Amino acid sequence: MQRIGFVLVPGFQLMYLAAISVFEFANVSAGENVYQIDVLSEEGGAVRSSHGLTADTKAFEDPNFDTVIFGGGMQITESSSRMIDFARRASLASRRTASICTGAFVLAQAGLLDGKRATTHWLSARELQERYPKVKMEEDRIFIIDGDIWTSAGMSAGIDLALGMVEKDYGSELARSVAQKLVLYHRRAGGQSQHSELLKMDAKSDRIQSALDYARKNLKSALSVEELADAAHLSPRQFSRAFRSETGQSPAKAVEHLRLETARLMMEQSRHPIEYIAAETGFADRERMRRAFLRAFGQPPQAIRRSARAVDEGE
Repeated sequence: MQRIGFVLVPGFQLMYLAAISVFEFANVSAGENVYQIDVLSEEGGAVRSSHGLTADTKAFEDPNFDTVIFGGGMQITESSSRMIDFARRASLASRRTASICTGAFVLAQAGLLDGKRATTHWLSARELQERYPKVKMEEDRIFIIDGDIWTSAGMSAGIDLALGMVEKDYGSELARSVAQKLVLYHRRAGGQSQHSELLKMDAKSDRIQSALDYARKNLKSALSVEELADAAHLSPRQFSRAFRSETGQSPAKAVEHLRLETARLMMEQSRHPIEYIAAETGFADRERMRRAFLRAFGQPPQAIRRSARAVDEGE
């Protein structure tokens, strides 16, 4: 049985605790206790979250865990010498050391991210890079594995990090079973972007949102303005005007962004041939998709796939 030490700090965000559920349900899916979870803090006892709820914790003692995960606080502050000492001792005694969201600041302050590829919540990535220039910050990743150091973005990305650990420890079948029990659509790959085009296109009306949903489900179609307008139950002229007003871009540009996002996810998370992905996402052929990738990401599809695999494999 593997011991997981989960470190909380005062003012932690409740969403961080969702990662614990991954290990809990790994035990359920495995039919035995493959993980033991200890919630830790510097002083032990009740630790107050940013919302005001508290979690009961054990004080730092023996750092001999299989995995130690540090969750940060809503406010970024300098960690105490005791916290930093525990992080350093845990990194030496444990098989892997990890952080969720701003927990990366603890690892960085302890020097554990020096020369390492790492990520954190995109809102805090620039600050971490400025404070700790030796860190090889990749601010747009869901999670990153560099040797025995794992770092993740904020909030729900901690779930992806924990699922990645379960997959590394016990295989993809158990990780999929846990994801199903948590009612997750799939485990996001570490190389996946923290940003979503659907989130950026914040449609205010149901009609424009319906058109976006239709586009996402029918990327193989031509998705002309007339087709999208029909999905929104508007005339093409009314639709174009409303779409630009609500999303800040034209329907054609929005469709290209959706095609790119979906194609990038397929490149990162599947082994489908490029020709297949191009056809499924409406690019028609691999050359047209390659040009679109170069415009949007500055890299061809093959480079995106190699980068995602390197992140997930900790290369």
